[in-house]
Amino acid sequence: MTAKYYRVKGEIMKKKFFEPLTFNKLVASSKKEQAVEKILKELGSRHRAKRHQITIHSVQEEKPEE
Repeated sequence: MTAKYYRVKGEIMKKKFFEPLTFNKLVASSKKEQAVEKILKELGSRHRAKRHQITIHSVQEEKPEE
């Protein structure tokens, strides 16, 4: 099973933030859904954000650079 790389873009909106916190992260995963799940877990843990506060705008597969 080979890992693919996905670029996930989105934003986090919490009441204490004055404007949305945007993110652009590269994640290694075998499926698109697993990449989104990793992002939700990581950002939810780091910023204490609930899943409904995190909005995913795009998920694109990236080619690995050699």
